[in-house]
Amino acid sequence: MTPSPARLPLRRNRRFALLVAARFVSILGNGFARVALAFAVLALSGSGPGRLSLVLACQALPQLVFVLVGGVVADRTSRSRLMVLADVAGAAAYAGLAAMVLTGHAPLGAMCVLAVLTGTATAMFAPAMDGVVPLVVPADRLQEANGLLRVGSHGALLLGLALSGVTVAFVGAGWALALNAASFVVSAALTGGLRLAGRPRGGSSGWTDLREGWTAFAGRQWLWAVVAQYTFVVAALNATLGVLGPLVAEEEFGGARAWSVLVAAQALGMIAGAGASARLRVGRPVLVAVLATFPLAAPLALLGAHAPLAVIAAAMFCAGVAGDVFAVLWSTTVQREIPEDTLSRVSSYDLFGSLAFAPLGLLVAGPVAAAVGPGPALYGCAVLVVLATAGALLSPQVRGLRASGPQGQVAVAEAG
Repeated sequence: MTPSPARLPLRRNRRFALLVAARFVSILGNGFARVALAFAVLALSGSGPGRLSLVLACQALPQLVFVLVGGVVADRTSRSRLMVLADVAGAAAYAGLAAMVLTGHAPLGAMCVLAVLTGTATAMFAPAMDGVVPLVVPADRLQEANGLLRVGSHGALLLGLALSGVTVAFVGAGWALALNAASFVVSAALTGGLRLAGRPRGGSSGWTDLREGWTAFAGRQWLWAVVAQYTFVVAALNATLGVLGPLVAEEEFGGARAWSVLVAAQALGMIAGAGASARLRVGRPVLVAVLATFPLAAPLALLGAHAPLAVIAAAMFCAGVAGDVFAVLWSTTVQREIPEDTLSRVSSYDLFGSLAFAPLGLLVAGPVAAAVGPGPALYGCAVLVVLATAGALLSPQVRGLRASGPQGQVAVAEAG
């Protein structure tokens, strides 16, 4: 007897396979850029923590400014077409950054402009991506699909990070950035194969669409409480991964290779966490997801304490596992509980809230590290993660939201 299409292995779902391949290639390139951009800026004449903070903040700020626009556009047009356009813009920006680094002519203003372009591309891409998964897999396979997507993505990141330190050390950061630009081109070609139909344009304005998305977002306490938590968590993690971590690696462990080891350990943990989460069944997914955030503070504190590299790497691995338990449970819950026609807009509010303080975290990390040292700054980031997570647990819906069926509605347990 031939199994129904809904029960076929996801790897035989053509659109899902294309989506996985596109994300693998794109994130493989991002693995290079994640290390290369920081060390490319630090290697420039007269550069330091302040300049690195400025460039990374220019990359993060447009993600915050334009993500709500991205959600509206994604709910009004073909999500796959929007993702292709965002990939093309990302390719152009990283190609420009690579050219400047390779030629040795990298004016700060030009680097900031291209960093803004990469951030804008991400703002357009992310809400569309969140809304694509329910269009290409059956509703009862969403958690499995999210887990497999993240396994492939983190496998690509791990490979990229494993090669990035060597690439930066032996051929330079410019070539690593060029490889990232090429990966965006390949990703655009693969994503174009999804050919998801454009969405019918209603008579409502963009402002009306934004208000509808806000109503869907604000009416769910469990949703905005966790987004408020991650406003602070993401700021602390971005400051660490973008500025404070590379500074400690440069001062204590010898630079890019050591930092690649630490970030690769985190990526390996993410693979393990995503694989485990694909089939994880819990009664209260949001509660488990929030509790899984606490371990993210450990590597921040250990970096601040200048612990041995192996100890920090182990903590980064554990944080990676915990982080993807959160991510898979959270993505699946949002995709199941939010109507599909508003999903990208709700996702954009999720991203907007989560990224609200991310540019500020990057912008102040360098000056704070220069004033008090990276160690105390990292301790502050660890405390911020713990306090924000404890605050989210005060929400009755965070503690009580129960897992629903594939097409289910929110079910809140009695709060004791």
